Amino acid sequence: MEEVPVVTIAGVTLVADLFGALYWEDERLLVVSDLHLEKGSSFAMRGVLLPPYDTVATLGRLGAVIARFNPATVIALGDSFHDRDAHGRLSPANRDILTALQARRDWIWISGNHDPDLPTDLGGSVAAEVAVGAVAFRHEPTGACGEIAGHLHPKARVNRRGRSIERRCFAGDGTRVVMPAFGAYTGGLNIRDAAFARLFGGAAFTAHVLGDNRLHAIAASRCC
Repeated sequence: MEEVPVVTIAGVTLVADLFGALYWEDERLLVVSDLHLEKGSSFAMRGVLLPPYDTVATLGRLGAVIARFNPATVIALGDSFHDRDAHGRLSPANRDILTALQARRDWIWISGNHDPDLPTDLGGSVAAEVAVGAVAFRHEPTGACGEIAGHLHPKARVNRRGRSIERRCFAGDGTRVVMPAFGAYTGGLNIRDAAFARLFGGAAFTAHVLGDNRLHAIAASRCC
């Protein structure tokens, strides 16, 4: 039987998807973070030309995850849009895709530092944070018990067979979790950065690294 990759937080076990989402089966709740939709068009406005395919790629991955789990609720943990006006740059086709993904399910947009003033015409509802039982969902991590957050875009670097490999990861210690960025054009912050040491009180946490075929649980202290 194939092993199901999981992440545990405050006694709650969630399925970890290799695209970087978490699924809480008992609540039929899917969580994604940092989609950064329309990042390509944001850069283009500043003269930095990137292929304008990030939004359709991100929505495609999101659609695949939603099809896999069929959640009743989706929580997008902030920075769903790369800037305050990015939602207005969505093409009609991508807006239709987003509308289809939201159909027949509850959708909650958590506001982030990139998109603090989300409009009301995107479908779903907007909140600063949401609590479900003992678990709190917010954009910026505070270090609180039972917290699932984003914002930091964790990545882990490991040395293997004489070469260095860097991958997105979930960073967690069983009490709190920081999710990887889901967006196609999002960068990452190395989990050995001081921001993670402050959050977890050192390196006593685990990087759940997104591999090609499975999740790899690696102690943060072993990462470089």
